[in-house]
Amino acid sequence: MNSVGKKNLILPLAVLLGLILVGVGAYYYINHLLTTPIKLENIELDDKAALKLNALEQISKKNGITEWKLKASSATLLKDPKKAVLEDVDIIFYTKQNVQVHLTATRGELDTKTHDMILSENVTIRYQQYTLTSETLHYAKKPHIIRSDSRVTFDDVNSVIKADSMEIRLNQDLIILKGHVEGQFSENSQNPNRL
Repeated sequence: MNSVGKKNLILPLAVLLGLILVGVGAYYYINHLLTTPIKLENIELDDKAALKLNALEQISKKNGITEWKLKASSATLLKDPKKAVLEDVDIIFYTKQNVQVHLTATRGELDTKTHDMILSENVTIRYQQYTLTSETLHYAKKPHIIRSDSRVTFDDVNSVIKADSMEIRLNQDLIILKGHVEGQFSENSQNPNRL
């Protein structure tokens, strides 16, 4: 074999040997990455939480009739007490005549056993042209009543009513305002004590 033939043979063999070495090196490197245990640091576990959801939607029915539909951007289900802590709550309540009462709040707690709720921060209820605001509201599922023991403001375009506490009886389409009730009315106001 002449020197030109040897050079033509050595170059492909050198390239092949280089590829084999790169392949073996890659194999051992990847194998090392896959078999090395992963170390997790600074992990906080919530031992009270049973489950955390990024979104929650729930419908409550009684005798086949929808009482409310709830949506929340996140929910943390707790083991003890049995409740769900909700963020960005949006609920539609239905009256006996199937009229919608829309409630929004920044935070809420849902008792997962009784389905009673406590809603707080930026609590607003809208019904047709009426808007009710309060710091906290409580919903009792069994009697289907929304109530507030804190100051409430009830207004529409033409009037404003304030009271120390309030109760909305959804099955009776009735709002009851209690304690130091005061208001400003115009001639265009409608009857604010009926839903």
